[in-house]
Amino acid sequence: MRLDEHPLRARVLAEVHARPFTPVTTPRRFLHYAFLTDGDAAAADRDALEAYCTGLGHPGPMPGAKQHRVVFSGAVLRWESHSEFTTYTWEFGDAQGHAFQPQPDGLEGAMAEVVQPGPLLVAVDLHLLPAVQDGLPSDAVSGFNAASLAMAEAEGGAAVIATDFQPDPHGYVRIVVADRRLSRLGAGSLVQRLLEIETYRTLALLGLPEAQALGPTIRRIETALPPLMEAMRASEGFAANHALLDELIGLAAELEAGASRAMYRFGATRAYDELVRLRLSSSGEHALPGQTSWSVFLARRYNPAIRTCTTIAERQDLLSRKLARAAQMLRTRVDIELERQNQAQLQSMNDRVRLQLRLQQTVEGLSVAAITYYVASLVHHVLEGAHHAGLPVDPTVGTAVAVPLVLVGVWWTVRRIRRMHAEPGGH
Repeated sequence: MRLDEHPLRARVLAEVHARPFTPVTTPRRFLHYAFLTDGDAAAADRDALEAYCTGLGHPGPMPGAKQHRVVFSGAVLRWESHSEFTTYTWEFGDAQGHAFQPQPDGLEGAMAEVVQPGPLLVAVDLHLLPAVQDGLPSDAVSGFNAASLAMAEAEGGAAVIATDFQPDPHGYVRIVVADRRLSRLGAGSLVQRLLEIETYRTLALLGLPEAQALGPTIRRIETALPPLMEAMRASEGFAANHALLDELIGLAAELEAGASRAMYRFGATRAYDELVRLRLSSSGEHALPGQTSWSVFLARRYNPAIRTCTTIAERQDLLSRKLARAAQMLRTRVDIELERQNQAQLQSMNDRVRLQLRLQQTVEGLSVAAITYYVASLVHHVLEGAHHAGLPVDPTVGTAVAVPLVLVGVWWTVRRIRRMHAEPGGH
């Protein structure tokens, strides 16, 4: 019986094998580039790489593949596509074992034949060399800046790694790996980890300019908030509270605009920083006597920048919560003031309705009297006419008798009409 597989099963299982370590032999030279690429640039880069490989008689990357490895004559290219960047890593044989020869020259170097996919962010020139007297070749170390040199043992002492994290005259950050007793697979895994440390370190630091740009705005809002809170304590009335609320909402909108711009960058910085720490830990580095290890160097030069990004993000979050609470309190005050105004308006309307009712009742009373007077006058004229006609009728007495009857009749009629209009659906 065939079992139905989950549509994502194959993709999930393949993920752990997506970036295998490639065995390498010593000596070797690696030129590693990382370019920032968005979705459109990444798609265009894939097409350009496929055309480049096809033009040299080699297969291009498979549809949907995130990595591709192709062996050319005298070089090996490893291409990887990530969420926001793309890497090209060129591997060359170096039978001479000399570090940092100017071939290929400049940052263009090995990428001269390939279409650049986006802005260059990382360029690394890494040499894997045989250890000399169990250490680094002297000509490899001489080109480093002694003030920022970081050197340590790695892979349990099977290698010595060194860099100064600074670009050389050709634009590359140089790394030397002295092979004491590395296996081919161990050498390949160490090289990949070191390239990833430099790549993720640089990507993590992209959050620092964003944090530095947001710092003055956050400081200004933090300074403006306490006076606003003091003003809230003394503010009274709808107009004053509404003005404070508008000011608070303006500060909150300014803060959230900056936070939304930096949210992705700060999140990426945290993720890349975690990857740097994991790669350093997995490389098993240990400080050499009298030397600064990679971890110690980065803790002194790199970690403060990461803490700046983290601090700015935390200040943004804390300040956002403070502004939200203050705005909520002011909004409550404004709502209460509106309710008071509405209540006063309703009371005023009730007073006007009662006044209108009294006026209506007064008008109704006057109307009853006026109508009674006119009807009584008509009755009096009729009785006078009857009296002149010879009928035994006294107009004065008849009118006096008719007035109460007319009054009651008019009053009852007016009341009936008012009730008809007061009833639902009355006309």
